[in-house]
Amino acid sequence: MQYVYILKSDLDDELYIGCTKDLKKRIVLHNSKKVPSTKKRGKLKLIYYESFLNENDAFDREKFLKTGWGRNNIKKLLFNFFNN
Repeated sequence: MQYVYILKSDLDDELYIGCTKDLKKRIVLHNSKKVPSTKKRGKLKLIYYESFLNENDAFDREKFLKTGWGRNNIKKLLFNFFNN
């Protein structure tokens, strides 16, 4: 199983999109400052994830979510989260 996930930073409210086989372990690594791209972003909260049976499908989804169209898709998916 492969996961595409979205984390939100408590420090700057920015989003981080990633892909992993072990979601729990990866979140621990992010919050223990062991991931270079997020180590200065404060505490990170998991706000969304999707699971995939096929690794290539997960990588394709991650790549899409990191585009402008993908970010708009995230805003639509998580409309209630961002507006509460």
